Amino acid sequence: MLTGKHLIAGDWVAGATTFASTPAHGPAQDFAVGTPALVDQACRAAAAAFPAFAATSRDTRADFLDAIADEIEARAEAITEIGSRETGLPAARLQGERGRTTGQLRLFAAHIRAGDYLDRRHDAALPDRQPLPRPDLRMIQRPIGPVAVFGASNFPLAFSVAGGDTASALAAGCPVVVKGHSAHPGTGEIVAQAIVAAIQSCNLPAGIFSLVQGGKRDVGEALVQHPAIRAVGFTGSLGGGRALFDLCAARPDPIPFFGELGSVNPMFLLPAALAARTEALAKGWAASLTMGAGQFCTNPGIAVVIDGPDAEAFAAAARTALEPAVAQTMLTDGMASAYRAGRDRMAAGAGVRALLTTHCDGRSATPNLFEVDAADWLADHRLAEEVFGPLGLILRVRDAAEMQAIAESLQGQLTCTLHLDDADTALGQTLLPILERKAGRILANGFPTGVEVADSMVHGGPYPASTNFGATSVGTLSIRRWLRPVCYQNLPEALLPADLR
Repeated sequence: MLTGKHLIAGDWVAGATTFASTPAHGPAQDFAVGTPALVDQACRAAAAAFPAFAATSRDTRADFLDAIADEIEARAEAITEIGSRETGLPAARLQGERGRTTGQLRLFAAHIRAGDYLDRRHDAALPDRQPLPRPDLRMIQRPIGPVAVFGASNFPLAFSVAGGDTASALAAGCPVVVKGHSAHPGTGEIVAQAIVAAIQSCNLPAGIFSLVQGGKRDVGEALVQHPAIRAVGFTGSLGGGRALFDLCAARPDPIPFFGELGSVNPMFLLPAALAARTEALAKGWAASLTMGAGQFCTNPGIAVVIDGPDAEAFAAAARTALEPAVAQTMLTDGMASAYRAGRDRMAAGAGVRALLTTHCDGRSATPNLFEVDAADWLADHRLAEEVFGPLGLILRVRDAAEMQAIAESLQGQLTCTLHLDDADTALGQTLLPILERKAGRILANGFPTGVEVADSMVHGGPYPASTNFGATSVGTLSIRRWLRPVCYQNLPEALLPADLR
């Protein structure tokens, strides 16, 4: 049952005003509107709960994460029903995303039980060392404090209320204050119910988790500027993320802002691979472009090919593969409108040629395909900007040297992909040192839609893909965002953190 309220440190709190949800189908519901005063209340509660939560054992926090996963699964049918209604995503997609969400929670539970993330180091005292003795030095990673998390629009579960940012922060021992996304407030509330149930069953402080729904820009600004907040996790647009990043940097005490801001995820189709697998590559690209109406930050929006007969055949095959695609419902009316604006911007670019132009209205999206020559693409930076939706751009280059120039010109990306055969190895060796400076993940002979939750995964990259090139928002390494190293010199055993004794 939905309350339409905020969750503030264990209490369901109504607001003075409400907003109506905008579901893809079914009736709208009213939810309380967040305010800076509610943010302050949640952040103060998080700060009060932090010392006790940071002192809990790894086993206690791991049991808590497992309990959240159990509580989410206990609400599986309700989550799927309201999630589908609010977002328009099919039930199968939401069921898979729910599994990813609970899988992340259980992965972090196992990760902190193992303890390797603590990076414990010990340099024993050398009292007889000359010319000076060495003190006893011990180092460990410690939680930084309350974390602000912004729910993402395109992943109502895996990047939202109990998503990767929340899971990794709680695993580290950091309380979390979530700014829920207004595109799926009901889904967010049910997940929050699961978290508060786990808090109660594990007998943990209520202040370690709060959810503030809706609200205008002042709510997000109040959250990132609150003195109790020590770091921010964000997944969303470049404009919104950059504004919050600047606020974090302008604080009297600047804090890290870990923003994942999107990417065009270019693919480089090398000559031998393109000649050998033209149709298969085109079909695979079309499937990746249209998956989930193209609403993935890893959507491969650009295919770089060397001009010639194989490029012509690839363009024709891609168009053939995209033409039968049916309209899909986008997550919000605003996203659908932005997709159409991006399509029109692309179509108006100098030298851009339309291969497939479709028309859609309302909240629906259909694929579009364009092509452009390298010189025109390099001359217009707008052609390198992300279009969030099922739109593809074929970028034709004259030769391998111009393909290398395209790679050099790229801004930061979440992913870059090389499609290559054995005969392409030399060109691949030339491109790889460039691409590894541009992206957090480099693929060979695959498509980047689909981010494995695993120890080795990196979901981040140089700006503007993300605001911190040394971090990832997926995988167990993401816990390092909410930790800082502390060195203890000559401390008595009784004063050391339990994990250092």
